[in-house]
Amino acid sequence: MKPLQQKLSAYDAPQRAMAAGVYPYFRAIESEQDTEVIMNGRKVLMFGSNSYMGLTNHPKVIEAAVEATKKYGTGLAGSPFLNGTLTIHKDLEARLADYVGKEDAMLYSTGFGVNLGVVSILTGREDYVILDEQDHASIIEGRRLSFSNYLKYRHNDMASLESQLRKCDPDKVKLIVTDGVFSMEGDVADLPEITRLARQYNAAVMVDEAHGLGVFGEGGRGTCFHFGVQDDVDLIMGTFSKSLASLGGFLAADKVVTNYLRHHSRSYIFTASITPASTAAVNAALDIILAEPERQEHLWEITRFALDNFRAMGCEIGHTSTPIIPLFIRDDYKTFQVTHDLLEEGVFVNPVVTPAVAPQDTLIRYSLMATHTKEQVERSLEAIEKVFRKYGLLDR
Repeated sequence: MKPLQQKLSAYDAPQRAMAAGVYPYFRAIESEQDTEVIMNGRKVLMFGSNSYMGLTNHPKVIEAAVEATKKYGTGLAGSPFLNGTLTIHKDLEARLADYVGKEDAMLYSTGFGVNLGVVSILTGREDYVILDEQDHASIIEGRRLSFSNYLKYRHNDMASLESQLRKCDPDKVKLIVTDGVFSMEGDVADLPEITRLARQYNAAVMVDEAHGLGVFGEGGRGTCFHFGVQDDVDLIMGTFSKSLASLGGFLAADKVVTNYLRHHSRSYIFTASITPASTAAVNAALDIILAEPERQEHLWEITRFALDNFRAMGCEIGHTSTPIIPLFIRDDYKTFQVTHDLLEEGVFVNPVVTPAVAPQDTLIRYSLMATHTKEQVERSLEAIEKVFRKYGLLDR
């Protein structure tokens, strides 16, 4: 065995979980992504999807993707920088810029690629990148590639953020990067205070709206619009793989920023463009979100219903106020056991264990879609109460 294989063979955590019958990853789904999916030939309630608007199987979205494929083909075989820019790309960029209130927008092939390509390149060696300690992994990876000074503040702690801003040279660039909605625990960034501090210390702000678009703000425009601070946020990032029912991402900002990124952002310049099908699907999803505000309203109705019931049940759900609801287990192996047992009860949820979170913070991530019915939520609550009582996880 070569040294590489010898070193990697020591990692056997997946094999041990498989041997115990509780391995929770790569579970094959045999149907479309909906509120119910087929797994191993049986229907299972899906509470592990990020499709907050429930549009991934909407006929208009599918039709738009098919028609774009017929017209433009399946792929671009090149980056936007060279041969990979289509008229539908430019049209979507203009629409997204207008949607989130910025001068310009640029499309990336993945949401991960947006944060990787933006955070890594915007600031220089003498500048500062300042992150919330619970920012998404893609933001952290972008920071690792940056040559800038790195400062981290305690999660959603504005006193901690201000103490980090005080450490910065006032004459250097300071970029604060935060999730709008934090993807694991579902809490919301204090954007009013973040933007106030940014003004006070002459810093720029970038907000990752991956889990905010579709859910927050008028027309699903995100947390920046929800708090009315969109003009105080310099860069707005979003993904297409959640509420927008596709794959890819975008960065919206003023043209000074996008001009620089179009010529320096490596994950933009050196990655093939977002496919025609994905581009058209985003456009169609936006049409539906704007035309059907009742989707967003229903999502919040069932979110409030679920939150109230989890609290009454005695579940520990942290500080969430969103359709992302963490059910804390605080033990890696028990989190796997609970995930397995819930699937046996017909409920698909996602386990979140180390290293995604600290060992004492492991949880089940339960997420809602606008297409969930109240009856489906009630069925999931019954199953969760049964399994959680089995493992002694309820306070009541």
